[in-house]
Amino acid sequence: MKLSIKLIPPMLKIEHLGIAVKNLEQSMPLFEQLLNTPCYKTEMVESEGVNTAFFQAGDSKIELLEATKEQSPIAKFIEKKGEGIHHIAFEVENIEAEMKRLAALGFELLNETPKKGADNKLVCFLHPKTTNSVLVELCQEIKQ
Repeated sequence: MKLSIKLIPPMLKIEHLGIAVKNLEQSMPLFEQLLNTPCYKTEMVESEGVNTAFFQAGDSKIELLEATKEQSPIAKFIEKKGEGIHHIAFEVENIEAEMKRLAALGFELLNETPKKGADNKLVCFLHPKTTNSVLVELCQEIKQ
Protein backbone atom coordinates (compact mmCIF):
# COMPACT_ATOMS: atom_id res chain seq x y z
CA MET A 1 0.00 0.00 0.00
CA LYS A 2 1.39 3.38 -0.99
CA LEU A 3 1.29 6.21 1.57
CA SER A 4 -0.59 9.24 0.24
CA ILE A 5 0.74 12.55 1.52
CA LYS A 6 -0.31 16.03 0.47
CA LEU A 7 2.54 17.66 -1.41
CA ILE A 8 4.11 20.68 0.26
CA PRO A 9 7.03 22.77 -0.95
CA PRO A 10 10.42 21.11 -0.39
CA MET A 11 12.88 22.34 2.18
CA LEU A 12 14.10 25.70 0.97
CA LYS A 13 17.79 25.65 1.87
CA ILE A 14 20.35 24.85 4.53
CA GLU A 15 19.50 27.65 6.95
CA HIS A 16 22.48 27.13 9.24
CA LEU A 17 24.99 24.72 10.73
CA GLY A 18 25.05 24.58 14.52
CA ILE A 19 28.46 24.21 16.13
CA ALA A 20 28.81 23.39 19.83
CA VAL A 21 31.58 25.34 21.57
CA LYS A 22 32.83 25.40 25.15
CA ASN A 23 33.40 29.15 25.25
CA LEU A 24 31.51 31.54 22.98
CA GLU A 25 33.72 34.52 23.83
CA GLN A 26 36.85 32.63 22.75
CA SER A 27 35.24 31.02 19.69
CA MET A 28 33.69 34.13 18.16
CA PRO A 29 37.00 35.76 17.11
CA LEU A 30 38.14 32.48 15.53
CA PHE A 31 35.00 32.29 13.36
CA GLU A 32 35.16 36.00 12.55
CA GLN A 33 38.66 35.40 11.17
CA LEU A 34 37.75 32.12 9.48
CA LEU A 35 34.64 33.50 7.74
CA ASN A 36 36.07 37.01 7.32
CA THR A 37 32.86 38.52 8.66
CA PRO A 38 31.73 39.78 12.06
CA CYS A 39 29.19 38.06 14.27
CA TYR A 40 25.91 39.80 13.45
CA LYS A 41 23.87 38.64 16.43
CA THR A 42 24.16 37.01 19.84
CA GLU A 43 21.18 35.68 21.72
CA MET A 44 20.37 33.63 24.80
CA VAL A 45 17.76 30.88 24.40
CA GLU A 46 16.77 30.27 27.99
CA SER A 47 14.51 27.28 27.21
CA GLU A 48 17.43 25.38 25.63
CA GLY A 49 20.10 26.57 28.07
CA VAL A 50 22.33 28.11 25.38
CA ASN A 51 23.96 31.32 24.29
CA THR A 52 24.22 31.64 20.52
CA ALA A 53 26.26 33.69 18.06
CA PHE A 54 25.41 33.95 14.36
CA PHE A 55 27.60 34.53 11.31
CA GLN A 56 26.42 34.96 7.73
CA ALA A 57 28.12 32.55 5.29
CA GLY A 58 26.71 33.19 1.81
CA ASP A 59 23.04 32.21 1.79
CA SER A 60 23.48 30.17 4.97
CA LYS A 61 24.61 30.88 8.51
CA ILE A 62 26.86 29.42 11.16
CA GLU A 63 25.42 29.28 14.68
CA LEU A 64 27.80 28.83 17.61
CA LEU A 65 26.16 27.31 20.70
CA GLU A 66 27.51 27.57 24.25
CA ALA A 67 25.82 25.83 27.17
CA THR A 68 24.53 28.00 30.01
CA LYS A 69 23.52 25.03 32.22
CA GLU A 70 25.25 21.75 33.01
CA GLN A 71 22.19 19.75 31.95
CA SER A 72 21.56 21.53 28.66
CA PRO A 73 21.68 19.51 25.43
CA ILE A 74 24.83 21.38 24.34
CA ALA A 75 26.65 20.65 27.62
CA LYS A 76 25.77 16.96 27.27
CA PHE A 77 26.85 16.94 23.62
CA ILE A 78 30.26 18.50 24.41
CA GLU A 79 30.79 16.15 27.35
CA LYS A 80 30.10 13.14 25.11
CA LYS A 81 31.60 14.21 21.77
CA GLY A 82 33.59 17.41 22.34
CA GLU A 83 33.24 20.63 20.43
CA GLY A 84 32.10 20.41 16.84
CA ILE A 85 29.17 20.24 14.46
CA HIS A 86 26.01 19.72 16.49
CA HIS A 87 23.20 19.99 13.91
CA ILE A 88 22.15 21.00 10.42
CA ALA A 89 19.10 23.23 10.06
CA PHE A 90 16.83 23.35 7.03
CA GLU A 91 14.53 26.27 6.32
CA VAL A 92 10.92 25.28 5.58
CA GLU A 93 7.89 27.32 4.51
CA ASN A 94 5.40 25.53 6.76
CA ILE A 95 6.99 23.83 9.76
CA GLU A 96 3.78 22.19 10.99
CA ALA A 97 3.05 20.63 7.61
CA GLU A 98 6.65 19.47 7.29
CA MET A 99 6.55 17.94 10.78
CA LYS A 100 3.37 16.01 9.88
CA ARG A 101 4.88 14.85 6.58
CA LEU A 102 8.09 13.62 8.18
CA ALA A 103 6.31 11.95 11.12
CA ALA A 104 4.08 10.09 8.64
CA LEU A 105 7.22 8.84 6.90
CA GLY A 106 8.59 7.45 10.19
CA PHE A 107 10.97 10.19 11.29
CA GLU A 108 11.00 10.70 15.06
CA LEU A 109 10.31 14.29 16.11
CA LEU A 110 11.93 15.49 19.33
CA ASN A 111 9.10 17.94 19.97
CA GLU A 112 5.42 17.52 19.11
CA THR A 113 4.84 21.17 18.26
CA PRO A 114 7.21 23.85 16.95
CA LYS A 115 8.95 25.84 19.64
CA LYS A 116 10.60 29.25 19.69
CA GLY A 117 14.28 29.07 18.80
CA ALA A 118 17.02 31.62 18.23
CA ASP A 119 17.12 34.16 15.41
CA ASN A 120 13.31 34.67 15.25
CA LYS A 121 12.58 31.06 14.25
CA LEU A 122 10.10 28.33 15.07
CA VAL A 123 12.04 25.07 15.32
CA CYS A 124 11.64 21.31 15.58
CA PHE A 125 14.40 18.72 15.84
CA LEU A 126 14.43 15.22 14.36
CA HIS A 127 15.99 12.40 16.36
CA PRO A 128 19.39 11.38 14.95
CA LYS A 129 18.48 7.68 15.11
CA THR A 130 16.07 8.30 12.21
CA THR A 131 18.39 10.60 10.20
CA ASN A 132 21.63 8.59 9.85
CA SER A 133 22.99 9.91 13.18
CA VAL A 134 22.62 13.57 12.17
CA LEU A 135 20.62 15.92 14.39
CA VAL A 136 18.35 17.75 11.95
CA GLU A 137 16.54 20.99 12.79
CA LEU A 138 13.59 22.33 10.82
CA CYS A 139 13.15 26.07 11.09
CA GLN A 140 10.65 28.62 9.88
CA GLU A 141 10.88 32.41 10.16
CA ILE A 142 8.32 33.80 12.63
CA LYS A 143 6.09 36.18 10.69
CA GLN A 144 5.45 39.42 12.55
